[in-house]
Amino acid sequence: MMTKYFKRVESLKCWEQSIHCERLDGGITNRNFFVEHDNEKFFVRIGVDIPEHGIYRFNELAASRAAHKCGISPEVVYSETGAMVMRFIDGKTLEPENLRDISTVKKVVELLKTCHQQMPLYLSGSSLVFWVFQVIRGYVNTLIKSKSRMIEKLSRFLEINNELEKTVGTINLFFGHNDLLSGNFIEDKNRLWLVDWDYAGYNSPLFDLANLASNNEYAEGLELKLLEMYFENEISDDLWKRYFAIKCASLLRESMWSMVSEIYSTIDFDYVQYTTENLEKFENTFDEFRNI
Repeated sequence: MMTKYFKRVESLKCWEQSIHCERLDGGITNRNFFVEHDNEKFFVRIGVDIPEHGIYRFNELAASRAAHKCGISPEVVYSETGAMVMRFIDGKTLEPENLRDISTVKKVVELLKTCHQQMPLYLSGSSLVFWVFQVIRGYVNTLIKSKSRMIEKLSRFLEINNELEKTVGTINLFFGHNDLLSGNFIEDKNRLWLVDWDYAGYNSPLFDLANLASNNEYAEGLELKLLEMYFENEISDDLWKRYFAIKCASLLRESMWSMVSEIYSTIDFDYVQYTTENLEKFENTFDEFRNI
């Protein structure tokens, strides 16, 4: 199976001579490769559109280029249908515990502010919207049509989704990354980078903050510090409630993403286990939300 992907990387028209290519671990919506070419290092992503997840590579490419112009992501040096080539970052891919370090949290906040406020200045043309509550509704429709094993639970998830959306209410719209897993942060000797713009699009800044905290298991005290650093103010009870509603939605969306992937993905990954883990996190967080 992987042979065809190596051949695809080798066939890219940007190479002027033979390359050294290695597969990289990670990536559950694409295949990733490290390439050495003419004494330069590159990172290559191979992946097509995934409509059931709202992933469209034109959007990923536009966001990646805008993020580079903002100075928060590596340069895209070449692209063609189903492939993107970027400068390789010699650095460490972060783990969740790294993102719980307060000094790193401060760096992440600055990255997110740059993403939210400056990226629209560099986007060419229109862009997608990532409204998590509509994403969840779309997943429910997909799971029903696909006769998911979770189909009996979907009506309850929709009711909860509607309740959470009403709690969030009116938002300020910014440009979000929307997938703040630890593996999407790379730290080199000089700085922190944010990569992987599959789900980029306009959203509430609360989603990136909640997604960061939920994906990386922030304790409540660290969550409050995160919000205070971002908003540069004390956090009101109302904002905390709205943030927590989006945090619940982030975890529900991750669970349903996995349910859909159980059906459609061809990548070797234990999606059933991932669904189970994220549903448990969602249910625990939703119980907390009910008690706020």
